[in-house]
Amino acid sequence: MSKLRAVVVIDYQNVHLVGLNLFHKSCEPYEFLVHPLHFANQLISRRNANQREGGQEAELAKVLVYRGLPSADADAKPYARNLAQQTEWESDPRVNVTMRPLKYTYKRDADGQKATDARGRAIVTGKREKGVDVLCALALMREARLDGVDLVILASQDTDLEPALDEALDLGLAKVETASWFEPHDRRATREIRPSQHRIWNTRLNAQAYDACCDQKDYA
Repeated sequence: MSKLRAVVVIDYQNVHLVGLNLFHKSCEPYEFLVHPLHFANQLISRRNANQREGGQEAELAKVLVYRGLPSADADAKPYARNLAQQTEWESDPRVNVTMRPLKYTYKRDADGQKATDARGRAIVTGKREKGVDVLCALALMREARLDGVDLVILASQDTDLEPALDEALDLGLAKVETASWFEPHDRRATREIRPSQHRIWNTRLNAQAYDACCDQKDYA
C-alpha cells in the first residue's frame, strides 16, 4: 500500500507557545524554539505508529509554516532572529515559511504622537499577530484541493480554525487531520480543536516529542 503524501500546516506561535507553556514554562520563548521540520517528522512518526490495523501510513511531502514577523524598527533583534530562522528552516526544500508583520500599539503623548524613550525610540505598549490564522485556514483549503496531496495535517490548538476544518472536510478530497500537544495532567491546556460536523483524527504529541523538536541553533 502506497503512503499518503502529507502536508503539515503549522500555526507557529500557537504550536511554539502552547508547547512551551506545557513543558518548559521556565524558558523564554526565544530560548526554546520548535524546529518546523523536526516537529513535522515527530508528528508523522507518531501518527503512523498510532494507526489502527489496516490504516494507511503517511510520508512528509511539505511543511508550511505561518508566523508573525517583528518590526525591524521596534524589535530589531527579534526581527533579525526571525529572518535567520527562516533561512535555516527553509534549507530543507520541503519547508516554506510565510511571515506576516506583527501589529504594534504604541504609547501616545498629549498630541496623539508616538511617545519616545531617552534614545528616541517609540515606546511599544503591545504587539500581536494579525491574520496568521487566516493564512493557516487558506493553506488548509488550498492544499486539500491539490492533486498531489493525500493528507493535510493542521498543527494548531486555536479554536478559531475549527470552521476551516469543516470546510476542508466538506471538500471530500484530501484527508484532513489535526495535531496537538498533550499533557495528561493538564487536559484543559491541551484541548484539541475539532470540526463541528465531522469526526477527525488527532495526533497527540507529548513532552518527549516536544524536546525532540527543539531547534539547537543559536540565533543570538
